[in-house]
Amino acid sequence: MQYTPSLPSTTAVSPEMSDVSRRKITTTNIHIMALDGIVNVNSLFTLALFLGITTTNTNNILTGSDAACVAGTSVSEGLMAFHVYSFSCFLFSSLIALALKNVINISSGVFEAEGLGAVHGFSLVGEVNMVALRVGTLVSAFGSVFGCGFLVMALVDLVQIKLGTLACGSYYTLAAITPMLILVPTALLIYVILVLYAFTR
Repeated sequence: MQYTPSLPSTTAVSPEMSDVSRRKITTTNIHIMALDGIVNVNSLFTLALFLGITTTNTNNILTGSDAACVAGTSVSEGLMAFHVYSFSCFLFSSLIALALKNVINISSGVFEAEGLGAVHGFSLVGEVNMVALRVGTLVSAFGSVFGCGFLVMALVDLVQIKLGTLACGSYYTLAAITPMLILVPTALLIYVILVLYAFTR
């Protein structure tokens, strides 16, 4: 007796449609990985900022007896303000990234529940508006950039409090601040260029 295998009762899908769907899945996966990276980095910075806000001692201890090098109250106020601004930017960025991830996950669950993944022979990651996803990722990335900028400004104030103000020309102050003001903005510039490049692809 000859055995005839039963054919699955699924809708035939052209190779072109399958390729397009797979490209969409790959693109969505890339965005999810990018959002994960933003959330992870923001979490580290947010924790560091929270500890900095709660434990920073604004007492000047390394400037010696030179009154010209002692930072005034405005520098201490700027230190705390920039900490809060940076904390807010990182929190804003993380919330946007998490919201985008939730939208993708919910869309994926809806499509799996409707059995659309089985129709195409693979699992759908999510059918979302790619324009909204790109814009949301861009906004989240720029939130991290602004957070890093405010963090650098807070660190400059902290160095001035601990080692002396920039106005007094302290060697240790300049040695601590100069590399930071060169390396961090350069890294942020490269980051912004790459994000904008990826956004246009």
